[in-house]
Amino acid sequence: MVESLSILGWQERYKIAIGIARGLTYLHEECKDCIIHCDIKPENVLLDENFCPKIADFGMAKLLGRDFSRVLTTIRGTAGYLAPEWYSGEKITQKADVYSFGLMLFEIISGKRNFSKFNNRRYPYFPLFAMIKMNEGEVVCLVDEKLGGNVNVVELMRACKVAGWCIQESESHRPSMRKAVQMLQGYIDVGIPPVPRCLLNLVDAEEY
Repeated sequence: MVESLSILGWQERYKIAIGIARGLTYLHEECKDCIIHCDIKPENVLLDENFCPKIADFGMAKLLGRDFSRVLTTIRGTAGYLAPEWYSGEKITQKADVYSFGLMLFEIISGKRNFSKFNNRRYPYFPLFAMIKMNEGEVVCLVDEKLGGNVNVVELMRACKVAGWCIQESESHRPSMRKAVQMLQGYIDVGIPPVPRCLLNLVDAEEY
């Protein structure tokens, strides 16, 4: 999907982000059992001729009965999109998908892979750079340069905030996907998220 973004304007990208969030809301809350996809990444989002996103590839998905809140499972998914709890061996909830969505949302904003090299030596990982800039109130520098500045700044800030909350280290601090949809649509005010400790560990604390 990231490769397809090069031909899309901001409004199309924002629509895609909301569509993915709605799709995850359906999987998490509206199916008979909660479906945790476990491998949310651009390759598993297909766009139709109208750029409507469809979540695909459920080969790693996990069913969670409505009587249960979390499930213990072996690590699965794709490096670069995995929530911290996958590595710590904790039981997994749908908030693992929320984390992956947040990372993917940053890629929709920037038009680049989060783990691609970009021109900033101090912050080598784009989500960290984005979180720092967001807390400084500077988000226009985060958007894909191919857009030539043609972006709705209010929506951009909103999307950055949602992405930031979705990648919080503690799953209890991440929103549900339903709430993420409401945030993106502007129905819920979104505060500035703190920079996750796991991201700050990538930078010398004294420099920050």
